[in-house]
Amino acid sequence: MISVPRLYPIVDAAFFSTAEAVAAFAEELVAGGCTLLQYRNKSGNARVMLEQAPELKRRVGGTVRLIMNDRADLALVAEFDGVHVGQEDFSPESVRGIIGSGLWLGVSTHNPEQLAEADTSSADYLAIGPVFATSSKDRPDPVVGLEGVRRARELTRKPLVAIGGITRANAASVIEAGADSVAVISDLLREPRKSAEEFFRVLR
Repeated sequence: MISVPRLYPIVDAAFFSTAEAVAAFAEELVAGGCTLLQYRNKSGNARVMLEQAPELKRRVGGTVRLIMNDRADLALVAEFDGVHVGQEDFSPESVRGIIGSGLWLGVSTHNPEQLAEADTSSADYLAIGPVFATSSKDRPDPVVGLEGVRRARELTRKPLVAIGGITRANAASVIEAGADSVAVISDLLREPRKSAEEFFRVLR
């Protein structure tokens, strides 16, 4: 079974205007101790993604595990280390057929039914959320709260990543509820290196 680090930063391209800015942000996170990063670009612009993803790989790929959100095909092109898919994307088994057995596969879930189904798949880790209210999605799923994390922990032995509105102020409570890792977007944007270091202090 894989081991997911306590902090799972998501590098959301929506907050950056260039491939250089995306990579520079990632470098700051790595300097702060991060060993895994997910690259997320919901614009659907493959040309932009094929500028940003290879630059990320070039700049930090030797030191961290890189996960591509949604796009298994681009993960292969950019030589990333894994793919993370949601409920509206290809099924986990379809993605596994594309990426093979060597890359990590993560699946987002939003309720006990989805999590139980994903647990039977070949996914390496599962995500549950949103734990708290979040501003990083246009149409977020209903908040599951800490109780949702506890329930998810009961339903799977796979590594569990909690996501949604997680900050330095509430991250410890999410781990205590049973998550192995917390996925964070917004609370890393300002001073990413310092923010990451503070997360790791909270999550010891």
